[in-house]
Order: sequence, then C-alpha cells, then structure tokens
Amino acid sequence: MSIGAFSISLSVKNINVSKTFYEDLGFQCIGGDISQNWVIMRNGDSTIGLFQGMFEKNMLTFNPGWNNKAEEINPFKDVRALQEELRKKGITFLSEVDIHSEGPGSFMIEDPDGNPILVDQHR
Repeated sequence: MSIGAFSISLSVKNINVSKTFYEDLGFQCIGGDISQNWVIMRNGDSTIGLFQGMFEKNMLTFNPGWNNKAEEINPFKDVRALQEELRKKGITFLSEVDIHSEGPGSFMIEDPDGNPILVDQHR
C-alpha cells in the first residue's frame, strides 16, 4: 500500500525563527504562506512543513497523489480508499475524511506510541 509522499510536519513556536534556522541548514521554501504561519521547505529529497499554532505535536505526513517533489502522480490511491483499507485492518482514526466526498481530504491516525500521522490529499 502506498500512502503518498512523506514529509514531517513540525509544530514550531516562531515560524520566522524556524524558517531561518532551516534555511541555514540548506532548506529552501517551496510553498506555504508565512503570513498564515506555515511554510513547506525542501533540501534535496527531504521535505518539512513548519506550522505555528496549527498542531499540538510534530507529525508524520503523507500526501497521496504526489511524489516527493510535490508533482502529481497517476494513478494513485484516493485518501478515502486508503481510509477504508485501514479501517478494515482495525486502525482507529482521530479524524476522518467524508467517504462520500471527492478531491482533497485528509484523515489522522496515531501509531502505538501516540505519534500522529496525517494522510493529506491535496487533489
């Protein structure tokens, strides 16, 4: 089962300070909106999202329908199909996508140690 491109979403205290820090490590801003307190940054094949005031914890993030450069891939498994496959395996959801909807959607689960995992489809 492929659940999409991987990145880590970091809950940061100060978006500007964190952005500068990661730029010093060689990351470049490739998306987001700093005025809304979130940016997406990349260094080679590594992608991180910086989010101020949006999440309580850092989380693993997967984006169905994208590769690691945020380019669309086809075919891909829709987030609703992934959710139902995981439900059949007994996975518990913190939040769910409406299975009757289409297009963008997301669900959130936790691993056995309480680490949040966001599966977030943008298309």
